Amino acid sequence: MSNIDTKCVNAIRVLAADAIQKAKSGHPGLPLGSAPMAYELWANHMNHNAKDPKWANRDRFILSGGHGSTLLYSLLHFYGYGLTMDDMKEFRQMGSLTPGHPEYGHTVGVEATTGPLGAGMGMAVGMAMAEAHLASMFNRPGYPVVDHYTFALGGDGCMMEGISSEAFSLAGTLGLSKLIILYDSNKISIEGNTDIAFTEDVQARMRAFGFQTITVEDGNDLEAIGKAIEEAKADKEHPSFITVKTQIGYGCPAKQGKASAHGEPLGEENVKAMKENLGWPEPDKSFNIPQDVYDHYADLAKKGEAAEAAWNKMFAEYCEKFPEDKARWEKYHTAVNAEALYNSDEFWAYEDKAVATRNLSGKMINRLKDIMPNLIGGSADLAPSNKTHMEGEGDFSKFNYAGRNLHFGVRELAMAAIANGLMLHGGLRAYVATFFVFSDYTKPMVRLAALMGLPVTYVFTHDSIGVGEDGPTHEPIEQMAMLRALPNINVFRPADATETAAGWYLAVTSTKTPTALVLTRQNLPQLPGSSKDALKGAYVVSEAKDPANMAGILIGTGSEVSLAIEAQEELAKSGIDVRVVSMPCMDLFEQQSAEYKESVLPKDVRARVAVEALSSFGWGRYVGLDGATVCMESFGASAPAAQLFEKFGFTKQHVVEVAMKVIAANN
Repeated sequence: MSNIDTKCVNAIRVLAADAIQKAKSGHPGLPLGSAPMAYELWANHMNHNAKDPKWANRDRFILSGGHGSTLLYSLLHFYGYGLTMDDMKEFRQMGSLTPGHPEYGHTVGVEATTGPLGAGMGMAVGMAMAEAHLASMFNRPGYPVVDHYTFALGGDGCMMEGISSEAFSLAGTLGLSKLIILYDSNKISIEGNTDIAFTEDVQARMRAFGFQTITVEDGNDLEAIGKAIEEAKADKEHPSFITVKTQIGYGCPAKQGKASAHGEPLGEENVKAMKENLGWPEPDKSFNIPQDVYDHYADLAKKGEAAEAAWNKMFAEYCEKFPEDKARWEKYHTAVNAEALYNSDEFWAYEDKAVATRNLSGKMINRLKDIMPNLIGGSADLAPSNKTHMEGEGDFSKFNYAGRNLHFGVRELAMAAIANGLMLHGGLRAYVATFFVFSDYTKPMVRLAALMGLPVTYVFTHDSIGVGEDGPTHEPIEQMAMLRALPNINVFRPADATETAAGWYLAVTSTKTPTALVLTRQNLPQLPGSSKDALKGAYVVSEAKDPANMAGILIGTGSEVSLAIEAQEELAKSGIDVRVVSMPCMDLFEQQSAEYKESVLPKDVRARVAVEALSSFGWGRYVGLDGATVCMESFGASAPAAQLFEKFGFTKQHVVEVAMKVIAANN
């Protein structure tokens, strides 16, 4: 290791420690221990260009151990990605570009929002899958326009979390050879030595998953780390897992190798002692980086500029030589034409017969696959039930990366993380699917998608007690309320074909918001009053005979909208005039103007009943203290669906009875 290399590695350590100390909050252990491997990777093995952070063919780097964010921020600072020294001094402060954990879309150069341990590993697998697919679609002999690596760095916590095993098992099966994992193995977690809870042979597990495994015994040996990365790149059949044995808090005499180095500032005296130990100039000074460090990083950055310049030249030749591929590339990297889709009769067409919304969704997917060649997705081993298979598009595998149908196996959590990675990579629109009750398994990664503003589409079928004989373990109750409570996601439960088309239109035209399509197993009738107004979140699907003097409002979603209309007709026989509102998406309805919301749910009509075969939690916003709900207040049961709907009160007669009581109480 040259003197300048040593100095640049230690610059990462010093800057990270100073930022954490000033904030009086943070995690110095990982940055101090991992600085050499991060430096070697970014300096000598990773193509990236701070002058064009979104260069399509850049190598991706994900810091899965997001608590060590100052490691990434220091690299971004030194390489000129726009993080200033003032930004480093504002670490973990309100509104700063250096939040406690890296946030995608907030800080330039951050490829993914990480924090929940292991999440970055799952997203890295998605990025590697995206690279493999796009390479198979666009590369031509002599023109490898998609040819880059995905690197992820994480520690023992990432390896303990189940998501990493799910994701790595699939990565090995798929032979994603351009996925390289750097394992910061320091054998320390918050509670102490990892032996208290984690004694497995991690390398043996990774070999069993199908990874090439490489070990670097000394985490400060740049040459050994570099050789390991090159060995990983040389394997064209397997993803690679590089164990780098480090010491947490390296360089700080009082903290090195101890759990206390993980999640708290080193302390001013310990920071000074660390600088003295590392031979840092003027150890009493904070945020003191010599100019020769910046000069060396600037020289290193030129490699990335040259790499992109060479790629740009090749890509220009590619576009000239293969104009059809150029046109396809542009289509993959351009949003779908929302206006054309909205006005497409073919897209909105349906047969006037009772059909399950999961089946209708399947038809929409197969319409969209021809409109959007970059649409890719699949299910957690449930495609025949979720109806998510794209006909004639092949299966994505290590033998056919061109396939558009993804098979995740029974791995819902990894599936949702991989979807994030596919979207983060760029060039693809991803959808994933499972039963609605198993949305519980996807929730942490759905949350990250919402936080990052990734318009992933989730197809959640078997949406209520209509699941029937499979019983309460498979019948969702609280999942709708859970997802509705999440910011920045459109939870859409359609009632028929038109509303299902609206849900898919919403999903594929969204730019910053994920969409959850909540779909039935059982057949539903097509509603004469349904319309594209479903895109407003709620609308009048069946009007009262005299809207100015209506007695009340029935609000339904999904399979219960037709039930509400049946109840409306029955009430009319008794001279009770009510309106029926379909509310497929509360999230969208809340975005409408006050005038529109008043036109659908007038404030002076307080007799309201919400009908939904899911938890009542959240409906108080719309029915108020004077209204009522016909919802699930317990778990379901195992029986044919028709019997369950009757048992739990989802009948025309029961809705009528509840409505009459509410209307009487409000008169």
